[in-house]
Amino acid sequence: MKYKSFKFLTKRRTEAGLFLIIFLGIFTFIGSRMGLPNMLNTIMQTSYSLLIDTVFYIMAITVLSGALGKLLTEFGVVRLLEVMLKPLMKPLYNLPGVAALGSLLTFLSDNPAIISLAKDQNFNRYFKKYQLISLTNFGTSFGMGLVVIIFMAGRGFGYAAIVGLIGAVIGSIISTRLMQKFTIKLYPELETEQVEGGDEQKISFKSEGSVFLRGLNAILDGGKTGVDLGLAIIPGVLIISTFVMILTFGAGAEGYTGKAYEGIALLPYLAQKINFVFEWLFGFHNPELIAFPITSLGAVGAALGLIPKFQNAGLLDGNAIAVFTAMGMCWSGFLSTHTAMLDSLGYRKLTGKALLSHTIGGLFAGISAHWIFVILSLLF
Repeated sequence: MKYKSFKFLTKRRTEAGLFLIIFLGIFTFIGSRMGLPNMLNTIMQTSYSLLIDTVFYIMAITVLSGALGKLLTEFGVVRLLEVMLKPLMKPLYNLPGVAALGSLLTFLSDNPAIISLAKDQNFNRYFKKYQLISLTNFGTSFGMGLVVIIFMAGRGFGYAAIVGLIGAVIGSIISTRLMQKFTIKLYPELETEQVEGGDEQKISFKSEGSVFLRGLNAILDGGKTGVDLGLAIIPGVLIISTFVMILTFGAGAEGYTGKAYEGIALLPYLAQKINFVFEWLFGFHNPELIAFPITSLGAVGAALGLIPKFQNAGLLDGNAIAVFTAMGMCWSGFLSTHTAMLDSLGYRKLTGKALLSHTIGGLFAGISAHWIFVILSLLF
């Protein structure tokens, strides 16, 4: 017993020591370039600017889109879309038709919607085990899709955002299909095993009351959900985006002054070394743009925080927005969602395969969006 306690303490102390070395090493490196006072001021000023100029703008969108999503659900539009999309599920994704509901709910809200849906026996009874596991990749390919598209359209890039949506669909097909292959390879018995339980009649969107009250309640409830989502993205935007911006942008015209959005330009420096790859695959003419897909891995809401700065710097065009939309939707914070969902399904060992499949899917989403945009630009 004493040996186990000693081993545990040693492991914890080693972990703490490594964390301090990495943590202090990163900020020492940044501080040595910017100067400690300037670094601290830039962190605070950037976070404040993101909160005022970006987070509240995104929150306004999430409130409006939340209300819209709830209205679409309340008055049966989501059900109608589900019926229309059902015929596509089997040939494209090798999933039962009811899976369309999962993509619609995550598109209208965020990735966590697929977790609660996958636990519902009245929903998952239509799936074989390997299909239900691949729902992790399918559902998370459309997270915050409506918010992302509205945000991009609000910046004047509605057409490019629609092209990005097509790219996200392509990425979702690749991700879902790959996950199914990985699952069957590791667990061949799941290919024929059906999920049991549930009652088809219970899958419904029952509503009561007059049309006016239903509409009013839907708007208020959806708006409240939008507020919750808007609040949930604050840590990601302020912490992740601030850190990414420090690594993306350089000093101002007057050098380091501690103003917002200054940094050490490390990511563009590294991306410049292989910029020909990003230019051919995604059409990125500026290495700074690689910051968006990287940030999307953690939270697409945080990645959206980069858009105003990119636009003000004149770095954006329609192609970049199409790629951002595709990769942002497909990668929308999947690093956390996949782990939670597979753990709830009892297949945590497949987390690595799910992440690999989705990483590949997201890359192809961006590549597809780029080349579709190029082809459409040549045609029209």
